[in-house]
Amino acid sequence: MVNPAKLEVSTPSEREIRMTRQFNAPRQMVFDAMTKPELMKRWFHGPDGWTLEVCEVDLRVGGGYRYVWHGPDGKPMGMSGTYKEVVVPERIVNTEKFDQFGEEAIGTLILTEAHGTTSLSLTMKYSSRETRDAMLRTPMEKGVAAGYDRLEKLLATIAAHA
Repeated sequence: MVNPAKLEVSTPSEREIRMTRQFNAPRQMVFDAMTKPELMKRWFHGPDGWTLEVCEVDLRVGGGYRYVWHGPDGKPMGMSGTYKEVVVPERIVNTEKFDQFGEEAIGTLILTEAHGTTSLSLTMKYSSRETRDAMLRTPMEKGVAAGYDRLEKLLATIAAHA
């Protein structure tokens, strides 16, 4: 069962959504799990019943990514973007555009580590307050929470085998 209390969602400005979460793992391990397709396929698929079918990552400034998920109804949901800034293992800034929405957003991922615990902060900046509010009405929070719960389990598995 998803524990949404672990994921904190806020709106720091009229165009932004910020999601934060703590992971009991070193920052490099979290960064790798969030950027390496072979690890992403193990956790980055949203709520139960969804699968990540396409996971392509060219992690460099000017490089891009492409993800395609399939939901329980079999319909695809795709997203792609370009990396604007990559500072391993602490920061990624990228564009993000869902196939069905048509508007591009800017995502800023920041990972900080203290005493073996990594704090993740993902801020999405949208073109307008209306777009931000429309995203808040989607099941995004549930999907992100479920994914981060799976990521936490994956990190524990990796740490146990390290």
